Amino acid sequence: MAERIFVDQLGRELHIPIIPKRILSTVPSLTEAVADLFGSDCLVGRTKFCIHPKEIYSKPKVGGTKNLDLEFIDRLKPDFILSNKEENDKNEIETLSEKYPVYISDIKTISDTVDCLKDLGKILNNSSEVVNFLHSNRWKNIKHFDHEKVLYLIWKGPYMTIGGDTFISHILESIGLNNVCAALARYPELTREDIVQLNPRFVFLSSEPFPFREKHIAELSRILPQAKIVLVDGEMFSWYGTRIFRAQKYFNSLRQHLSY
Repeated sequence: MAERIFVDQLGRELHIPIIPKRILSTVPSLTEAVADLFGSDCLVGRTKFCIHPKEIYSKPKVGGTKNLDLEFIDRLKPDFILSNKEENDKNEIETLSEKYPVYISDIKTISDTVDCLKDLGKILNNSSEVVNFLHSNRWKNIKHFDHEKVLYLIWKGPYMTIGGDTFISHILESIGLNNVCAALARYPELTREDIVQLNPRFVFLSSEPFPFREKHIAELSRILPQAKIVLVDGEMFSWYGTRIFRAQKYFNSLRQHLSY
C-alpha cells in the first residue's frame, strides 16, 4: 500500500496510513464542513462551540476551542484531528500532534478555504464530493456594495474591530466594502474618539463573539449619528468551510436592507 502523506496549511507533513473514520474537529466551521460534505457519522467529537449542523448535537464535547480536554480526547480514540492556527491553543495542538495526525488550517481568504476543503477531500478519499460542492456554490452571484467604508465591531468594553489580515476583512472586501481598519492587524481596540475619526458609512455589529443587540445600535448612534448601524450575523462573515459558499442570500439581503 502506498504511503499516504499530506501537507497541512502550515506546511507540516502528515502521515495518515488509513482513510480516517474517527474524526475529531476542534474548529466550529470545519466541523460543519465535515458534516456537510462527508456526513456527521465520521465525527467522534467536537468542541462546545461546534453547534452546526443540528445532526452533531449528540457528539461528545471535548471542551472549548482553546481549553480542550486532552484526556477525554484520548478516550475517544480519534484517527484524525482538525484544528486551526488561530482558533486553537498552540500547546494543546502540539501535544495532540504527538499522538495523532493533526491537520492545522490557516484560513484568511476564500482561496484558503477552498484549499482546505480540497485537502480534506483528499485525506478522506472523497475529493469528488468537495469538487461537486465547490462547482455548485453561488458566491459569484453576490451583488457587491459600492466600496463604502464599514466598521465591523466584534466586542464592546472595550470596542474591538477586525484588522486587514483577518478572514472577516477579506469577506468585507470580497463583497465590495472597505474595512476602515484594514491598515491595522488582528483585533485592535478602539476608543470612542477613534470611532468618530474613522467616520464609516456603515457600522456592522456582529452577533459573535460579543452578543450585540438593538440597544447597542442606539449607543453607537450617539457616537456616529450619520452612520447606518446594523446588527449582522457574525457566522456569515467569520465561518469559513462550507458556510461562506452558502451566504449569497444573506449578503444580497443585507445589501438590499442598506438601501440599495
